[in-house]
Parts: sequence; C-alpha cells; structure tokens
Amino acid sequence: MSEKIKKLLYRLKTVEIHYLRSITFNLKTGVIWMLRGCVVGAVVGVVSSLFALGLKGVTSIREAHSILLFLLPVGGLAIVWLYHFCGVEKDKGTNILLSAVHGDDQDVPEIMAPLIFVTTLITHLFGGSAGREGAALQIGGSMGNTIGKLFQLDEGDRKILVMSGMSAAFSAVFGTPLAAAIFPMEMISVGIMHYAALVPCVFASLVASQFAYTMGIDPEAFHILAIPAVAPGTCIKLVFLGVLCGALSVVFCAFLKSAGFLYNKFFKNPYIRVAVGGILVIALTLLVGDFTYNGAGTGLIAMAIEEEKVPVFAFLLKMLFTSLTLAAGFKGGEIVPAFCTGATFGCVFGNVLGISPSLCAALGMVAVFCGVTNCPIAAILIGFELFGFDGAMYILLVVSVSYLFSGYKGLYGEQIIVYSKYHPKYINRVSGDERFDGADYEE
Repeated sequence: MSEKIKKLLYRLKTVEIHYLRSITFNLKTGVIWMLRGCVVGAVVGVVSSLFALGLKGVTSIREAHSILLFLLPVGGLAIVWLYHFCGVEKDKGTNILLSAVHGDDQDVPEIMAPLIFVTTLITHLFGGSAGREGAALQIGGSMGNTIGKLFQLDEGDRKILVMSGMSAAFSAVFGTPLAAAIFPMEMISVGIMHYAALVPCVFASLVASQFAYTMGIDPEAFHILAIPAVAPGTCIKLVFLGVLCGALSVVFCAFLKSAGFLYNKFFKNPYIRVAVGGILVIALTLLVGDFTYNGAGTGLIAMAIEEEKVPVFAFLLKMLFTSLTLAAGFKGGEIVPAFCTGATFGCVFGNVLGISPSLCAALGMVAVFCGVTNCPIAAILIGFELFGFDGAMYILLVVSVSYLFSGYKGLYGEQIIVYSKYHPKYINRVSGDERFDGADYEE
C-alpha cells in the first residue's frame, strides 16, 4: 500500500472519529436537556396549574362576597408581614430572575415560589388589581433554579432551568405554549436571544401546557368579530394604532413607577404604605361603583374584543388601579393588566376611527404587551395563539410599530438593551437606568 493511500485512510479515520464523537456528544447533551425540560415542565406545570386553580377559586369567592374588598388593607399587612417573616425585605420581583440569568451573582431564593403563590392569592381574594403571569414567572423561575440545585448543576445550566421554569409557568397559566417557550429567552436581553435554552424551554412549555389541560385549566381564547380586508386606509389607521400603543406602554410603565415613587416618598413604612394602597383601591372601587377594574382584567378584555364596547377611560382606570395596587406592596403580575389596558384602548380607538373595534382591541392587547416587555416575537406568537392567523398581517404590522415607538423603558428594570431598536448598534444598557433616555442610547 502506497504512502499516499495510508495517509488518506488515516485522515478518513480521523474525520470519522471526529464526527462520531460530535454525534455522540450532541445526542447525549440533547437527550439530557430534553429530559431536564420535561422534568421542569412537569413539576412547574403542576404547581402553576394549582396556582391558576387557586386564583380562579379566590376570585369566585370575592365575586360572591363583595364585602371582602374592605379587608384589602388587612390582606396587604399580611403580605408585608409574610415577606418580612421569610427574610425578604426588598422584593425585586421578576427582576431577580433577569439578574440571575445575566450572571450578576444574584441567586433566586427557594422561598420565592411559595411566597408569591400565597401573596398573589391574597391580593386577588381581597380585590387588588393585579395579574397572574408575572407571579407565575416568579414561581417558575424560582422552581427551575431549585431543581437545578437539586440536580447539582453549575451556575450556567441553572440559568437555563430558570428560563425553562418561566416558560412552563407562563404556558400553564395563560395557555399559550408557543409564546411561553420564546418569551423568557427574548425578555432577558433585548436584541439577542439565549438559544442555548431553546430545547428545554420548548419541552418545559409543552409539557406544562399538557399538565394544565389535564388539570382543567382551559387556555385563553378570544374571538375577533370582524377582520376588514387589507386596504391602504386600513393599514394607515392600524399603523397609527401601533404608534399610540407604543406610547401607551410608556405611560403604563410611568404609572407604575410614579406610584412607587409617591408611595415611598410619603409612606416609607411598608405596613403603612400597603394599608394606604388598599384604602385607595377601596375608595376608587366605590367611586366607580363596581368591580370592573379589580382583579386581572380578563373580563374587560373579553368585553372589548367580543362585545366591542367598554367605557372610554377604561384603559386609564385600569392603569391607575394596577399601579396603586402593585406599587403599594400587593403581589401579582403586570402582564394581564397591560393586556387589559391595550385591549380597552384598542376598542375605543376602533370605535372612534370606524374600524373593527374587536380587531383593534385584539391588536391593542398584544401591542401594549410588546411595548411594556420589549418582546415583539412573543407578542406576535401570543396574537397568533389567541386570535388565529386570519389577522396575522395586522398583528405583525401593529406589534412591530409598537415595538419601535415604545422606546427603551419597560416593566423590568434589569432587562438589558443589548442592541438598538433603531440602528444595528451595540448599546448594552439596562432599561431601568434613569441616566439614559432614548437619545442617550444612540449616542
């Protein structure tokens, strides 16, 4: 055998060994992450489903016994005491999950999941205006991190399980597994996605959604009454809706921040602060005359989309109720209230401009969600899952415009703006950094 043939066979053998090792590694790693995602999806799916059932139960109790509203300050005092008793003096909420994934030496405490579980139920039982998905993200992220510790995983792999847990919880509670799989990866850093978490997030989301379905948690679904044909006039109106929804998302975040600033300025004691917040929500509810703006706001969303009629200032009142509730120290989430704000605003917009209020409510819902979270892909997927694909073009149009016009602020102060929304430029700022405004990011 000639020397050239020997060298050729040696090279072929080397290449073969290399590819076999690569295939073996990929197979082993892939199976491990699929199994981890399934474990997280099963565990978090069950707990999140129980959480959703609990919220449904306490909401029914409150609706049957409206007198419970007057105990809202007492519930707030219990919430503050529980956090103090568990040693959580400064609760960062969902931001702690973002910090943990960013690698800021921020651990996610195991107590976070049961704390937010119980305290969100208390908030909803007594009529606070709060959502559920934000709380679910905290439950899922905390449990994912705890599972990672039980598996004795290193810090990097635990971060992936934090995101997987968030996907599982969002999927179980809201019933949108496609969006839930993508949302945690997208929300951590604007401009990039953590694709290392794709497989476990997908498996966790799908498994959790099946557990939720088995446990009787029906996914959210709304029916758009009319979708107009594509025409230049319609598209121009909807671009305008996207611009306004982007601006509204900034106002929504400003409401939350301003309420927190005022509470902290005038009521530094957390017990007094939460009691005052409860009293203010009671007073507003009595002024309104009903419980329309208490709770998460899913009833208002359904009214806007399926009945095409809501009070003109419903979106402002929902923002006010939510900011007074959450900034005072009550627990829950901001996402469904943001959905509600967008849906009610969109309905009013459609009625004023003479374009399907039902469609505009649906578009406003996902557009404001996009603006407050800076997550256009997740917003688009939520639109597809909730409303189907008949209005897909309009969903793409309004969400993309809202993303552009919502600036760099958002619900999560620890969210990193890695790349500019306006130029192919690396900026690497956190959305909660008050030293920078939109123009500063682009300098």
